Amino acid sequence: MALMITDECINCDVCEPECPNQAIFLGPQIYQIDPARCTECVGHFDEPQCVQVCPVSCIPVHPDHVETREQLEMKVQRLQELAQLSGPVRRS
Repeated sequence: MALMITDECINCDVCEPECPNQAIFLGPQIYQIDPARCTECVGHFDEPQCVQVCPVSCIPVHPDHVETREQLEMKVQRLQELAQLSGPVRRS
């Protein structure tokens, strides 16, 4: 399952640096989560880190992107393989 950020987001900037997959980015008005990159922190942490740090609890499961644990584990593996092929990701 991918997570999503609702319009209750206050743009506090705490979720984006916590994402191990760089799935969170600042959209036109609020932060957003790329469902192709979100693994709910499977393979990295026991619980989604963005949910843990969000002060307004605005990060639920995205109903249009329901995935099993196995699918999330496969996504983590694909993302790791892509990262190895492209080299380190630089953040500005």
